[in-house]
Amino acid sequence: MTGRSGGDAVLVLNAGSSSLKFTLFDAAQGALSESLRGQVEGFGAALRFKARFADGRPEVSIDGGVPGIAADRLPRHASEALDGVWHWVEAQLQGRRLVGVGHRVVHGGTVFSAPVRVDRSTLAALQQLVSLAPLHQPHNLGPIDRLLTEQPALPQVACFDTAFHRTQPVVAELFALPRQFYDEGIRRYGFHGLSYEFVASRLQDCAPRAFAGRTVVAHLGNGVSMCALHAGRSVASTMGFSALDGCPMGTRTGSLDPGVVLHLARERGMSLDAIEALLYKRSGLLGLSGLSHDMRALESSDAPGAALAIEYFVYRLAREVGSLAVAMGGLDALVFTAGIGENSARIRAAVCEQLAWLGLSLDARANTHAQEAAGSGAAVRISASDSLIEAWRVPTDEEQVIARHTLTVLGSAARTL
Repeated sequence: MTGRSGGDAVLVLNAGSSSLKFTLFDAAQGALSESLRGQVEGFGAALRFKARFADGRPEVSIDGGVPGIAADRLPRHASEALDGVWHWVEAQLQGRRLVGVGHRVVHGGTVFSAPVRVDRSTLAALQQLVSLAPLHQPHNLGPIDRLLTEQPALPQVACFDTAFHRTQPVVAELFALPRQFYDEGIRRYGFHGLSYEFVASRLQDCAPRAFAGRTVVAHLGNGVSMCALHAGRSVASTMGFSALDGCPMGTRTGSLDPGVVLHLARERGMSLDAIEALLYKRSGLLGLSGLSHDMRALESSDAPGAALAIEYFVYRLAREVGSLAVAMGGLDALVFTAGIGENSARIRAAVCEQLAWLGLSLDARANTHAQEAAGSGAAVRISASDSLIEAWRVPTDEEQVIARHTLTVLGSAARTL
């Protein structure tokens, strides 16, 4: 994917089990600006390609297919979808030179605590971590493997969701198991680190008190976690060894007594594969409601199961905020981000109401009109002016963090976002 003279570009890929997200950035003199963003979603089901341009050109949307891939060879996973995405993005370069590809990789284990350029030996080391994130890591690594084969001269950089949390003290990483297990890598890693890194960078500009102080960031999407930030550094998080721990999620349990797993295996005869499917794919909001994993669907439903799922979700979020506040010795700010956190005024209000005893007072109008008042990309304060604890809605952008790290690893000086 080389072009004529016309500036540099960086491509960011975020590959999952059911989608491949892609974002192209211009990188003129190290300064990043988004050019286009899109995704292929619905592998094995309702396949859809969509992309939008930053310059306002009409959005591209294709149901049931991917550009450049024949109808009888529809992709079943991200690596196969990459073929079509690759050629479509290539056509959009318009003379720009692609200098590198950045990837989101969920797990870096104990070895990878910073972004790294990927070669075959690096990929082999990352494949050894698949057992730590079996439902994420293989999909993250598939496009890397494919590009190493098909575009070996093109630099690739892996950016890790676990890396941001390596600033946590040992006591925050430990499980109460014999120490040998910690030494062997069984510890709390924390996830969503690329999102937290972006939010911390935004707080430094828009909310300096929150950045310098004790802040809980709530990443509320289909995957849900919270992070305690003290002076912009991770000191504790709700997710632990896996992406199952902590808060309830779209289809994942969140915190669960391990005795439940033993019971399901011993008393009900469930296999490990069946238990894994239950914990990752049939639980959370979907399991509690019996309706959907999508918060939008639950909020619009009057079914008792939907109300119960929302009530439990808010209850657990508030409990986790309290736990993280203890880890920091207090709380100065609460930040909502990601799909639910950015778009559900109802969830933000309910969580803040649960935390009113801490001195958090919500500005109901600011919360309700957060999106309309400042635009989808803006940070908005949603707490009252006299609130002892600040509350914010801050949209996240993991792709910008990945693009910045990619330029840095490849030797370019990326301008601070």
